[in-house]
Amino acid sequence: MRLDSDAHAFDAHAAAERAHRHAVEIDPLRQDGAGETLAHADLPPPRKRPFLVAVLALGSALGLGGWHHWQTYQASLETQAEAVDFVPTVRTLSATEDDRPTSLTLPGQTEAFDHADIFARATGYIAERRVDIGSRVKKGDLLVRIAAPDLDQQARQAEAQLGQFQAQLAVARADVEQAKANVTLANATDARTTTLAGQGWASKQNADQTRAGMLTATAALTAADAKVKVAEANITAQQATVDRLRTLTTFENVVAPFDGVVTARMVDVGDLVHADSGGGTPLFSIDSTDVLRVTVQVPQSAAVGIHDGVQARVRVAQMPDHVFDGTVSRSSVALRSSVRTLDTEVDVKNPGGILRPGLYVTVTFAVPRTHPRVTVPSEALIFDATGTRVAVVQPDDTVQLRPITIARDLGTRLELRTGLKTGETVVLNPPATLRDGDRVDPKGDSAVTAATAKLPEQASAE
Repeated sequence: MRLDSDAHAFDAHAAAERAHRHAVEIDPLRQDGAGETLAHADLPPPRKRPFLVAVLALGSALGLGGWHHWQTYQASLETQAEAVDFVPTVRTLSATEDDRPTSLTLPGQTEAFDHADIFARATGYIAERRVDIGSRVKKGDLLVRIAAPDLDQQARQAEAQLGQFQAQLAVARADVEQAKANVTLANATDARTTTLAGQGWASKQNADQTRAGMLTATAALTAADAKVKVAEANITAQQATVDRLRTLTTFENVVAPFDGVVTARMVDVGDLVHADSGGGTPLFSIDSTDVLRVTVQVPQSAAVGIHDGVQARVRVAQMPDHVFDGTVSRSSVALRSSVRTLDTEVDVKNPGGILRPGLYVTVTFAVPRTHPRVTVPSEALIFDATGTRVAVVQPDDTVQLRPITIARDLGTRLELRTGLKTGETVVLNPPATLRDGDRVDPKGDSAVTAATAKLPEQASAE
């Protein structure tokens, strides 16, 4: 127990010594005659030290935050000043006046210049067929031969009857000659008897009889002349019958009416065909393809500029490397009231037979302009709640947002009806923040100028 008390006393003494040394290190000036009791009395309480550290840290944070806030405020002032004084650099292009023909592209369809459905004019059987679908024929080439024995016999009978009528005419003419001779003899006898009766050598009865004979002979001559006319009329009628039958026999050989290609065949050898069956099934269909008609329905908006002689180009989607030139050859003049379109035909030469009837094509017309229009690139257009406008650069490098009226949209370019004059400079792709009266730094766009120089080819290809 004694040892434990001594140990505790030793530990208390050591702690007192450490406290004294700490007090001396904190404030050595206060080491006066007061001794250990004064040093221990001036030390701050240990619990106030974290509070001082927190106050110092808070003050440093507030100072650093104020410095950053001041820097941000100064940067915002500089940015605001730059935004106020900023002059954007914009691409510009001068508006041009286009007096070239207007390009108008419409769908169309190719048709044969001449089309014929061949029907039979002779009743009989197909004895021979020389062409088929796709055969190219010349005018007068034999297509089929029809065997028509009934028609041939009718023609022979008509020719025989014509011979009979011709023989009857010869007999009638001979009767006329005989009647003329009888009239001559009767006239001479009457004159002689009349003279003798006047001299008393013949009776009056004889004179009357000779006069009656003369009148009878004259009547017989008139009747003979009438028979001749009847015979001639019969011959004329019979000749017409013979000619008709001969013509029908020529229809036994069906020939091509013009140069072309056989597009349809509905008969074969041995088929029975009937004459004058225009409402039935034709034997063949033939199209002329050296020149094709391209039919186009032109809407009312473009019908005024379409007239005979307007140049046109025809393209087929399946033949992108071929362009077929043609001209407007005819139109209906009047528009269809139901659809307000003008029936227009373009003649296209087709010597090689590349084009075929019935193709769907596109036709591009070069419609002459009645008056030129101002054109600008489509990228100059501003479309917002106020309508369609363009930014026009003024001489003092400020912009004016000017409303425009679009006449035609050509895709890359716009034809304007009102709003701009030739030579005025417009801004391309104007910034969204551009306002009326803003100052800009205009720079010409050479790329758009080069594209404008190629515009005629692009317009013809549309």
